[in-house]
Amino acid sequence: MKEMTLKYKIAYLFGISLLLVATSCSSDDDDDDTGNWVEKSVFDGSPRSGATSFTIGNIGYMGVGYDGDDYLNSFWAYDIEGNYWSQKADFTGSARNAAAGFTVNDKGYIGSGYDGLDELADFYSYDPGTNAWTQIADFPSTPRRSAIGFGLNGTGYFGTGFDGDNDRKDFWKYNPTTDTWSELVGFGGDKRRAATTFIINEKAYLATGVSNGVYLTDFWVFDPATEVWTEKLELDEEDDYAITRSNAVGFTLNGYGYIACGDRSGASTSVWEYDPATDTWEVKTSYEGVTRQDPVAFSNSSRAFVGLGRSGTLYLDDLQEFFPFAEYDDED
Repeated sequence: MKEMTLKYKIAYLFGISLLLVATSCSSDDDDDDTGNWVEKSVFDGSPRSGATSFTIGNIGYMGVGYDGDDYLNSFWAYDIEGNYWSQKADFTGSARNAAAGFTVNDKGYIGSGYDGLDELADFYSYDPGTNAWTQIADFPSTPRRSAIGFGLNGTGYFGTGFDGDNDRKDFWKYNPTTDTWSELVGFGGDKRRAATTFIINEKAYLATGVSNGVYLTDFWVFDPATEVWTEKLELDEEDDYAITRSNAVGFTLNGYGYIACGDRSGASTSVWEYDPATDTWEVKTSYEGVTRQDPVAFSNSSRAFVGLGRSGTLYLDDLQEFFPFAEYDDED
């Protein structure tokens, strides 16, 4: 009887210990789950990855890409306030994926990419007022895919990428008034493809990407007023940072920068928030859809959305809105 009582006491104490550990772990998890994702209208068109997006006002625009069988040139608009999709005039260049896009003076631009045979250098502008595309001057340097683009102060910027043989690190600017390209100098970072950018306070931040199979850790900010690149805190500076990746999306929300999803030795859902005031990163609630790389993002600086992309050979058409400071709710 005493032996049974002792066993019971041991089992009881062991159970209490497990409960305390589980409670502690649950509390830690709750602390990490800052932010919430909410499902929005599913994309009306073909699921795709490697699409290109930009935002003008309260409309997110998305087009081209690859659906697992075909390269695409269809082009769509997502109404942020109305939560619905509408098809727009097809992109008039050849069908492609891994193109770059940016917004300048309420017009969108898409160019470069890969058509299944070759890397590309042609560029086009989209006027939402007329729902029409116009071909602009070709990018004058090496054709490429998986480059980045961003618009600042009436100028478009484009650089990095993969030219079919080598990763690149050159940067160029596009003047829409003169329809001309000119090369910039001064970027001291690594060559890369499939990097990520976001804009905060009229400065562009460049992070992530891969080169020769290595995930890159350098992090840079570009000031268009001086055309100077400045290196920031490396992405692996802190032991608990797990930001390095490729084929992710970047966006801006209420003065913070975000990097979401992508490929980190496999598709990911993790999300990181950058505070420019402290030059630090904080992990947020992971994207609540399936793991994915090559998604798209829309942001008007006060609302942000991430969706589409692929997980392995599964091509996706869902879309979710991110609320970075809301309490996590797995029911929405």
